[in-house]
Amino acid sequence: MALQWTGKLVGGLIGMVTLGPPGALLGVLVGHQFDIKSKDEDSEPASFADAALIAERFFRTTFRVMGHVAKADGRVSEKEIEAARSVMSQLRLSPSQIRTAIDHFTDGKQATFDLDGDLDALRRVCAGRPDLLRIFLEIQVRAAIAGNNLEGPARTMIQRIGSRLDFSGIELAHIETILRLTAGRFSNSSSGPGARSASSSAQQLSEAYKVLDVTPDTSNDEVVKAYRRQLSRHHPDKLKANGLPESMIEHAKQRTQQIIEAYELIKERRGL
Repeated sequence: MALQWTGKLVGGLIGMVTLGPPGALLGVLVGHQFDIKSKDEDSEPASFADAALIAERFFRTTFRVMGHVAKADGRVSEKEIEAARSVMSQLRLSPSQIRTAIDHFTDGKQATFDLDGDLDALRRVCAGRPDLLRIFLEIQVRAAIAGNNLEGPARTMIQRIGSRLDFSGIELAHIETILRLTAGRFSNSSSGPGARSASSSAQQLSEAYKVLDVTPDTSNDEVVKAYRRQLSRHHPDKLKANGLPESMIEHAKQRTQQIIEAYELIKERRGL
């Protein structure tokens, strides 16, 4: 079953580029491959069978937990349903995948849903692959922000999820900060010289530092290391090799582009 499920996912988003002109992101990714000097030794690529199991569990848990978070205050609002559908759309799920995702979302809303059990099962299959769990948490935070701005019981639930997956409060806060930033705000390509005010320019630079999890006082060498670390953590090819379902690759592509744009802006301002 797992192999069959993965077969439906594989190929759905391969080569698909949705941010900017067709082919732009793919070109950027290829160009920045040379910026990664060392192999990430935290995890080895999963075998095909392992990847199939991880993909199936990841997809199911993503939408079951999303439904559970939406129901955290006792009801699921139209805005939260819209947020979940928006995530499905942004991930470019096929019609059959959307139907399955909705079924999982509905399961998660039930009073009998075992949140801790599902999270523990996901953590087990993703053992040794913390970057996959980070992507999972990012998707949950992303949906919760869109659903009710991460307010009230939803925030408490997200904190519980982060803790269950061994993410600290600081890590969760960083994830929230980054996901609240608008993708593409760092790019200079959309505006000509002098189009941005000094204040907006300073804000963009501040946000770029947050994306790389560094500060303006960080040395150039450490900025480069932070960039490589973040790019490796979110690189679609690495995540896919470790079992991330094809249906979730779009999220990784968006985060990768954001990281690249942030680094390019910092490089420009520092004259690197």
